[in-house]
Amino acid sequence: MSAKTIKVTLVKSVIGTKQSHRACVRGLGLKRIRHTVEVIDTPEVRGMIARVYYLVSVSE
Repeated sequence: MSAKTIKVTLVKSVIGTKQSHRACVRGLGLKRIRHTVEVIDTPEVRGMIARVYYLVSVSE
């Protein structure tokens, strides 16, 4: 059984954001604007996405 994944895309620049928010974006594996990664849907990842909701878009 494979784990459920979600696609996360960086849609806004991290310039001018808090250092902790930048760390969340990097922790998700996002490197540049319009970069999309597939991450495993866990509560920890959902918390990181919730912290930087204004920088990313999420698709199931």
